[in-house]
Amino acid sequence: MYKGKLVFSQLTDHLPLHVFRHCVERYNGNRYVKGFRCMDQYLVMFFAQLTFRESLRDIEACLRAQEHKLYHMGIRSKVARSTLADANEQRDWRIYAEFAQELISIARPLYVNTDLGLDLDNTIYALDSSTIDLCMSVFPWALFRSTKSAVKLHILLDLRGNIPSFIHISDGKMHDVKVLDIIVPEAGSFYIMDRAYVDFERLYAFTVAGAFFVTRAKSNMKYRRRYSSKRDKSAGILCDQPIVLTSVKAAKEYPQVLRRIKYYDATTQKTLEFLTNNFTIPAKTVADLYRNRWQVELFFKWIKGNLRIKTFFGTSENAVKTQIWISISVYVLIAIVKKRMQLPLEIYTILQILSLTLFEKMPLNQALRADDCKTENEEPLEQLSLFTF
Repeated sequence: MYKGKLVFSQLTDHLPLHVFRHCVERYNGNRYVKGFRCMDQYLVMFFAQLTFRESLRDIEACLRAQEHKLYHMGIRSKVARSTLADANEQRDWRIYAEFAQELISIARPLYVNTDLGLDLDNTIYALDSSTIDLCMSVFPWALFRSTKSAVKLHILLDLRGNIPSFIHISDGKMHDVKVLDIIVPEAGSFYIMDRAYVDFERLYAFTVAGAFFVTRAKSNMKYRRRYSSKRDKSAGILCDQPIVLTSVKAAKEYPQVLRRIKYYDATTQKTLEFLTNNFTIPAKTVADLYRNRWQVELFFKWIKGNLRIKTFFGTSENAVKTQIWISISVYVLIAIVKKRMQLPLEIYTILQILSLTLFEKMPLNQALRADDCKTENEEPLEQLSLFTF
């Protein structure tokens, strides 16, 4: 019989806890704290994410039922919903933001060789945002419209491994394009964006920095083509043209040549018009790059469905940001464990398994490799007769 650590403890062994302690010290997280430390708060919230808890009362009831195992999970204090609520309200959310960023810096190199099916060695990012609706009477600090509140999650996703490399949490009123002022472009990297991010002054800053972008053109864009390059209609390329912007404002904001590609997608039977500042890659690769942008849409859909960021355990801005950043850190840690242990399972499947096995004492690789535990097929035993005649 295995008498080692709990599955929960084996999982948290992958956390760089020395970094967490540095983050806590930097923001004085444990100042005036007598019992329920930042580490306890993080582990309790970590548990809540992995087991899909829905409320503070839910968290308290589950952990009190396993109170004799809390010490072995690394939780050194009793868990009360009022204490956890106070910690979420008062402990600086930047502790968990910086810790999540550290996990991201560990995860990204693990996925650097992921094959995207593109003949490119460049780093490829997809940028998008998602709005999380909130009740205005409970979250008045996050005003969005006259009748409701919301927070907006802006994410720059590294498509090699689908690891978020940049995260910004704002109120719902912040326009998507303004996040381009915060992002620091990396020379040689590709940034895939939809039409919401078409602002020629901001896009020109990416060109000056040596970064490449691929986006959709707006229908009212005014331009003049210089010439038309050879096109491959069999690949869906309708036109490939270097263009210059002709409207006074746009020409001043983006004075250089852009590349316009018109592409017909036979699968969706839609015609799409792309803009990019890269003139060397094939036109079909530009279309394929934009198709990969849907990974960030799937990421938002996945994280909303599988992590607890729809139901919040606090109502203040600090509590909401704390919970979101801890959610991100859970996702990234599972991605790290998946790569380190070379697991063939999807992250969704890993989360489902962990939600039921956290309190078990069994090797983590055994818990997450259920397919390896199948017994060999044996010949069925012959059924004995109940009655004899």
